[in-house]
Amino acid sequence: MMLAGKTALVTGAGRGIGRGCALELARAGADLVLNDRPGSPDLDATALEIRQLGRTVHCLAADAFSRAGCEQLAAAAFELGGRIDILISNPAYSRRASFLDYDPAEFERVVAGTLTAGFHISQLVARHQVATGGGGKIVFISSVQARLPLAQSVAYNAAKAGLNHMARTIATELSPHRINVNVIEPGWTDTPGEHAAFGDEAIQREGARLPWGRLGTPADIGRAAVFLASDAADYITGATLCVDGGFRFKDCR
Repeated sequence: MMLAGKTALVTGAGRGIGRGCALELARAGADLVLNDRPGSPDLDATALEIRQLGRTVHCLAADAFSRAGCEQLAAAAFELGGRIDILISNPAYSRRASFLDYDPAEFERVVAGTLTAGFHISQLVARHQVATGGGGKIVFISSVQARLPLAQSVAYNAAKAGLNHMARTIATELSPHRINVNVIEPGWTDTPGEHAAFGDEAIQREGARLPWGRLGTPADIGRAAVFLASDAADYITGATLCVDGGFRFKDCR
């Protein structure tokens, strides 16, 4: 129980990677404050699984893509959870299209949902952690697309690259407060969104061609989040942990 006595806020926790992080944090002993968008059909199911693990969990529906939504979320999280020891910042929004045809308004929405939203919630939680003292853990969920220029993803690639460098800058500034700030870069991960985008057959076929013989799972990412949120990672800050089963190297063999 590496995280016993800790409370974690996880954004985008209804399904996919956010859900995987929430469940693994709970298995490691943390109590949870879960966020997902208003009207999410998934949040209560995630919370039920966490309660079955014997952990305390609160659910907060809020728009984590906006400053006002993040302020609402943070205030409620501090009230319900008391001290927030751990933040898993997992907002993301992606739309695929060719660069020449990419809609400028869509580009701005992707950057706002993937990069700017991470700034808003991390700043609010960091202010709380500094004010209460005792350090803290902030983990940003990024992507291997921060370093791989995958086609049809100009906005998402740029936003994730910006997120990585933003995290390193935040880590530099928060080090005097002993707040560890790190990044996880998932590779191709088996989530409902990927199945919707590519289809079940393509997921199975292409997953078998990857170096590890499968796509990653939300639990793979969650276990990495547990490590970075634990005392075992006390001397790690400003780092990027790639959890991709060798996806970056799939064309190098």
